[in-house]
Amino acid sequence: MMTSSLPRLAVFDMDGTLIDSLPDLAACASRLLEHYGLPPITPDLVRPMVGDGVAMLVRRLLAHAGPAAAAIDPTEATTRYMADYTPHSTDLSRPFPGTETMLARLRADGWHMAVCTNKPVAAARHILKGLGLEDWFVAVGGGDSFAARKPDPCPLLGTIELAGGDPRRAIMTGDHHNDVACALGAHVPAIFARWGYGRPDMEAGATVGADSIAEIARLAGELIPA
Repeated sequence: MMTSSLPRLAVFDMDGTLIDSLPDLAACASRLLEHYGLPPITPDLVRPMVGDGVAMLVRRLLAHAGPAAAAIDPTEATTRYMADYTPHSTDLSRPFPGTETMLARLRADGWHMAVCTNKPVAAARHILKGLGLEDWFVAVGGGDSFAARKPDPCPLLGTIELAGGDPRRAIMTGDHHNDVACALGAHVPAIFARWGYGRPDMEAGATVGADSIAEIARLAGELIPA
């Protein structure tokens, strides 16, 4: 099969790109800290902790808590966090405004869509289903789906394979340097989501940046014409 005959594939990060999940992530973070007798944490402090998976988020929460958290087992705390987060992961989280309009435009233009996240795949699917987004995506790759996680290119390449796509006909959109790095490693164009949680310097290396989710369909078409 000629590469040009394959559908174009738009791959998306989830937290901070498709979904504003910070309210639930922060609420769960505060409940975890309070369980250990530690002070709660505000969403603005949790924001820069997001993007490297749950285990790293929990480690950063414990580091933030300082010496009072030194005796807490990070593995046990991660298990506790996920047990609490999963049933509450769509309490406050919502797709960013314009997400479904953007996905509909991509589909109308002949694109297939997939998700590549460092969140565990079961949790990712639970959230997508809970927010009514599941049917937009032909594949979902999670942080436990492959041998490595972003920024390694393996999860992106694996997600593209799950979706029946080809890296030469794919793009990656995300708000974190992990998304840019994995796209670079996979030789896939990267769109940096400036509306998300990542710092501005994380855009370095991206093919292009987008100020709004409404720009994605246009930019995607420019990067990989039909």
